[in-house]
Amino acid sequence: MTIAFGPHAIRHSQVFFSSALSYGLVNLKPIARGHVLVIPKRNVPRFTALTPAEVSDLFLSAQTIGRVVETQFQGQALTVAMQDGPAAGQTVPHVHIHVIPRRFGDWANNDDVYAELDQTKVDNEERKPRSEEEMAAEADFLRAFFPPLAAKDGQVSLTT
Repeated sequence: MTIAFGPHAIRHSQVFFSSALSYGLVNLKPIARGHVLVIPKRNVPRFTALTPAEVSDLFLSAQTIGRVVETQFQGQALTVAMQDGPAAGQTVPHVHIHVIPRRFGDWANNDDVYAELDQTKVDNEERKPRSEEEMAAEADFLRAFFPPLAAKDGQVSLTT
């Protein structure tokens, strides 16, 4: 079973959070421990195309998820970032928010985190994709901190 993230099929095992209109996913190539994504359930390429309800749900979900990942990955702060459109560095044409636990000194220059997010400026060979097993293990760990995901109650709409 999968959900759509732009043109990509994301396995349910990589989803750790579901709200009425959003999902929380583990990241294939995280730039820091606990770096996750929050996406609207509806496959929408640009932020301005979201409905007001989707915007609200997306950011409330990011806030809820941020509290957990900051605590569970020993962060002292969060970077919450969105690259909206290819000119902004968006590589997957589906709105998504990066939620990244941060610590003092994790990057020599604090704003270097944004260059690392910009796939066009980073040698992708340095960030190897994680295995499905690694991502499933992280999602299993995070899932314990949120209400259960259940396809039968309409919270998780899966496609096969």
